[in-house]
This record gives sequence, C-alpha cells and structure tokens, in this order.
Amino acid sequence: MDLSGLGNAFALLGGALAVLMCGIGSSLGIKISGSSADGVLTEKPERYGINFIMVVLPGTQGFYGFLAGFIVIQNLGLLDTTYAISLTWQQGLTVLVACLPVAFSGMVSAIFQGKVCAAGIMMAAKRPEMAFKAGVVYAVMIEVYAILGLLVTLFMLNNVEWTALKEAALKAAGIAG
Repeated sequence: MDLSGLGNAFALLGGALAVLMCGIGSSLGIKISGSSADGVLTEKPERYGINFIMVVLPGTQGFYGFLAGFIVIQNLGLLDTTYAISLTWQQGLTVLVACLPVAFSGMVSAIFQGKVCAAGIMMAAKRPEMAFKAGVVYAVMIEVYAILGLLVTLFMLNNVEWTALKEAALKAAGIAG
C-alpha cells in the first residue's frame, strides 16, 4: 500500500482543525457576548468601551488556532516555492496530534469565555464599578486554558525535526549541497 503523501495530509488536517475549531469557538463566543452587549447598549450606550473588551475576548482563541495552522503550513514549505517537505505518515500523525490541544482548548474555552463575558456585561450594566474587577478578570481566567493549549501545541510542534526535513527537501530539489 502506497502511503506517500499521507503524512502531509495528516499534518494539514491538524493545522486545519486548529484553525477551524478555534475559529468556530471564537465565533460562537463572540456571538454570545455580543448579543448581551447589544441588549445593554440599547439602554446604556456609554458602556460601549468596557463591553467591547468583553465582546472581543473570546476572539483571541481564533488567533491561537491560526498561529498553529500557520506554523504547520510554513514548516511544510507551502509558503515557499523552493522546496516541499514530504512527511512520513508517522510524522504527519505527530503534527496532527500536536495541533489537537489548541484546537480543543481553543474551541471550548472560547465558547465558555463568551458565556462568562456575557454575564460580565450584564453585571456591568447594573454595577459598572465591577466591570473590570469581575467581568474581565473572570474571562481572562478562562483565557489561561486556551494559552496552555497553545503552548502545548507549540512545544509538540517544536519536537518535530523541521530543520532536518527542510534540509532534506532542499537537497532533493538540488538547492543545498
């Protein structure tokens, strides 16, 4: 059975899952917090500033997923036309698994962060002095878990021998000697 190309497919699937799952979570989180902010702003438009912070916080996980996906496609050589790395299926599976921590932690934390931000927005409508103390601080506590997922993904992706793979690809292309 010919498994050539399967490694790159696994790696791209991992990068795509990181981007998609974090993006979906961020979209849902922003929808949840944004809906609360819209309701508050109809009565108290002066609260736009603090509400804006709590609406966009769930969007950060989308950036974390994008970063993981970008690292995968950059290391595969898809952004450089001088070489293309060919991963074995085991290496590709390693990259896929490495992308899962940020994919899952990003998606789940963004949704729950949206709920916490929505509650913070509602609280700030009645008690504006608590907006930062409780609303933003509680939301940032959830952010920590998305950051941990990103860090684990980065550590695992760093474990892949990208430099050796790139050198082999360049040598195969006749560019390095």
